[in-house]
Amino acid sequence: MLLLLLLLLLLLLLLLLLLLLLLLLLLLLPLLLLLLLLLLLLLLLLLLLLLLLLVLLLLRRRPPPPPPPPPRLLLLLLLLLPLLLLLLPLLLLLLLPLPLLLLLLLLLLLLLLLLLLLLLLLLLLLLLLLLLILLLLLLLLLLLLLLLLLLLQLL
Repeated sequence: MLLLLLLLLLLLLLLLLLLLLLLLLLLLLPLLLLLLLLLLLLLLLLLLLLLLLLVLLLLRRRPPPPPPPPPRLLLLLLLLLPLLLLLLPLLLLLLLPLPLLLLLLLLLLLLLLLLLLLLLLLLLLLLLLLLLILLLLLLLLLLLLLLLLLLLQLL
């Protein structure tokens, strides 16, 4: 559980750092390069999500040994660090002009929508997998019934 928390915090830190880099590059680069950077950011976000899902699957497969209790100060620092990093882009946002601020808010909304779509897609894949398992079980049951009928006819 602690490892999962640390991974989530690391993901959040990376996203905030990428957002900060994007904010800084917004002031320097033209629109085409900005769109390319945004595309790279989205791809990196997808890769991080896939890595997190892979780690979650690996953690579910084998039960971890009971870890020693972590120091509370370390956990508190790990929780406060993303908040501080979140405040830094917000301060930068206040320095930017208003249309750029609106553009950044739209980009953030787009990222959130993409994350929601990914989660919905994962849920849909899980549901399809469950349906497939149920169909296979039903076919197996039908085969067993046919076999039983054949055995009864032979007797």
